[in-house]
Amino acid sequence: MKSRIFYVIAAALVVTAGCSSTPSESGDSEMSPVSCVSTTVIDGPVNIATTVAPITSIIANIAGGTDATINGIVPEGTNSHTFEPKPSDAATLEQADVIFINGLVLEEPTKELALANLKDGAVICELGSQILPESEYIYDFSFPREGGKPNPHLWTNPPMAKEYAAVARDLLSALNPNNAAIFAANYEAFAAKVDALDAAMTTATATIPQDQRKLLTYHDAYAYFAVHYGYTVIGAIQPSSFDEPTPKEIANLITQVRESGVTAVFGSEVFPSPIMEQIGAETGVRYVDVLRDDDLIGEPGDADHSWLGLMRFNYVTMVEALGGDASALKTLDVSDVVKDSATYPQ
Repeated sequence: MKSRIFYVIAAALVVTAGCSSTPSESGDSEMSPVSCVSTTVIDGPVNIATTVAPITSIIANIAGGTDATINGIVPEGTNSHTFEPKPSDAATLEQADVIFINGLVLEEPTKELALANLKDGAVICELGSQILPESEYIYDFSFPREGGKPNPHLWTNPPMAKEYAAVARDLLSALNPNNAAIFAANYEAFAAKVDALDAAMTTATATIPQDQRKLLTYHDAYAYFAVHYGYTVIGAIQPSSFDEPTPKEIANLITQVRESGVTAVFGSEVFPSPIMEQIGAETGVRYVDVLRDDDLIGEPGDADHSWLGLMRFNYVTMVEALGGDASALKTLDVSDVVKDSATYPQ
């Protein structure tokens, strides 16, 4: 996928350096604190805050091997769309030199808390908003256009996750040029693994009958993935309110499943749903309830506890449930490129 990295520079606030930082030569320029560009240079350890676990893992792969500290905010297994940060999270955010969030209106309460506590010279980098122009936002079942919130799940699509990593590499290199070579090497190693995952998923998808490349999920997390790999998302159970669907909506989904001829419907490990069980039972379609959206596999420190491990698990689950051969995915090395020292709240 052709890279789409748009640097947003706005005349809003003069960015001054914190006590451990020195401004760059362009110190008289003005910049919004919500930006993936920084004029601050840090000689010592970079303090990084992140939101959801997949983003934390991607950032850890780029910043690992340096003395940077990385602290996640959103606990794994939590609904990131409705998450409200704790008052104690303000301390993590106010100490951060850079805060990586997804954007696309996913983490607004956390973003607001960060803005209220942002130290001088720090920036909030919205990775998704940075790489994806508004003209390519997807509005769909759980994210209708009238609600004003696009589908934010870019990280389930490998080429977009690789773009997240490239933005992180560039920003961290500007902030901490002493470690720029490490960030660059980490990115190249991570990008190679993402490319291998992408190729394996393309191979695995080709083994699924064309008329079975259809997704009905509980949580609407695979819209950008579907475009990239040629799947059709026929529906999502969870409405934009994140409440349970109405009886009429359930009846419509049952009809849709019967008419579409899908062989499996996919629930979420984070969002257990008796409604999905009902749809599976009434249509005779297999119900698979183990997909994970932003809850990594295993526990911190486990070999598969990574964005790469999460994606492989989900892809293998979908491919096999839809009648395909996932062997190309199963042989992948999904270990991090460097030791993951990030903090993942549980």
